[in-house]
Amino acid sequence: MYPHYFRVNGWEPIMTVLQESLNAEEMVCAISSELFHIPQTKNLEGNNEMHSHLVPASYHRVTAVGSAVRLVNGEQQQTIITTMVTCIINAEKQDKQVREGLTVMEENASPEFKPVIQIIIQWQDQAEAYLLQAKEALQSMGVSFPS
Repeated sequence: MYPHYFRVNGWEPIMTVLQESLNAEEMVCAISSELFHIPQTKNLEGNNEMHSHLVPASYHRVTAVGSAVRLVNGEQQQTIITTMVTCIINAEKQDKQVREGLTVMEENASPEFKPVIQIIIQWQDQAEAYLLQAKEALQSMGVSFPS
């Protein structure tokens, strides 16, 4: 499977960057959900559509983190790694749609709310960057991702 070093030590950095991706995703969720409760943005075009992809993107991050925690704690089943890889890929796919929704939101927000949308976009950038770091770290360990 993987060299002993990675089975023992290599999962922790991956778990950390996946957790950072999830932390950023939490901010995307919190800020964009708040917009539903502000009278001027409760019907902001793009927010509903964005959330229809944000929810599964979040689920896949949660599952990837959980898989990494299991590996850090010593479990070694290949199926855990396969689950983590699949969730990273699925989160990336959902992120593309989240970003499209954020673009629509930014285009349709009133000037006073554009800075809020830009903050959400910055958090989304972080969520995606950390997810990519996890993917690249896994690839450097010899874990393959379908193209």
